[in-house]
Amino acid sequence: MPDATPSVSETTEAAPPVAGRQDMEAAVQVIHDNADRLFLWDYERDRGQLVTLYNKAMGSQWNSVTDLDWSIDVDPERLVAEQDSPLLAVARVAGTLPGSPMAAWTDKEYTQLGIEMFKANLSQFMHGEQGAMMTAAKIVETVPWIDAKYYASTQTMDEARHTEVFAKYLRAKLGDAYPMSPFLKEQIWSLLEDPRWDIAYLGMQIVIESLALAAFGDMLRRTKEPLLTKLLRYVMSDEARHVAFGVLTLSEFYRDLSEAELKERQEFLVDATLNSRARATTPEVWERMGTTAEEVYPFIVQAAQKTKLNPIGGFARGFFAKLVPNVRKLGLLDANNGYLRERWGAAGLLEFEFADDTGSDYASYDAVAQDREAAGAPTGE
Repeated sequence: MPDATPSVSETTEAAPPVAGRQDMEAAVQVIHDNADRLFLWDYERDRGQLVTLYNKAMGSQWNSVTDLDWSIDVDPERLVAEQDSPLLAVARVAGTLPGSPMAAWTDKEYTQLGIEMFKANLSQFMHGEQGAMMTAAKIVETVPWIDAKYYASTQTMDEARHTEVFAKYLRAKLGDAYPMSPFLKEQIWSLLEDPRWDIAYLGMQIVIESLALAAFGDMLRRTKEPLLTKLLRYVMSDEARHVAFGVLTLSEFYRDLSEAELKERQEFLVDATLNSRARATTPEVWERMGTTAEEVYPFIVQAAQKTKLNPIGGFARGFFAKLVPNVRKLGLLDANNGYLRERWGAAGLLEFEFADDTGSDYASYDAVAQDREAAGAPTGE
């Protein structure tokens, strides 16, 4: 039998070049986590809702290679043309204003702007999913309950798959990605560095995952591209379970915290929702279009006022429609004499208080089970 082992020359030709130290240092960033790692001796499965959620997560795992049809051709120009993007509509109006840096733009430039905006959004999804993967891994190490460790392990796998599919879609269908926005980076870094395990839960499972559900849902409503449609449906299936995981776990933990400790969590939520406004700005989009964010933004603001269009209005409503009822279920709205209720009420957010919380309605997002049932395959129930 001939030797099937490749020769040295064959191995050398097939292998990618080894990254030098400078390349490696440019591609990574060290984050110092100050949390304790907890190894448990109590293996008793005594949290029934988390056991149910864990079993559901195991049965709902999907395969990024076989469950998505990567052979589908994606036309970026058509993808943008089929979407009803409020921001792109506002940008077109901004280009008609006196002195606008976009005054000479044609349909070609606006189409390219739409493509760049879309790539920027998917890039933030990709970076955010890696942050979620690392945060879920931190929860595995730091949470003091075995049922929560089990579930967070499944979430770590989910987030790895999400990072992979967004990176693959960008690379294979759209081109180069954008860097992580400073706001998103600050959010995730603070969670990974914080010594309190429940802050990783509160920031990721309740705030960022609710934000992700809103962002993915907003994109899903606007796109007709079949590969992206299925990708988003499946990612949302996982993300809804992740939010439910946070609601179920923190509801129990926060019952035993002091008023002072709860106040810290309330202030965290105020800072994450009311004190930070530059959420997903990606100024590099405008630089690639030959201008700058500083030059463009005044005209975008004028155009939004003129058209009475809020470029992120639908997304913001979707975010708070999930966040507020989830936080109410945690008991954080009314702690400390309604500290958070007062602040969110002044901002007009309490209209969402009694919307469905994700701890109860996560099963309605399960597109994986829906597709398997339609195909006559086991659903993992």
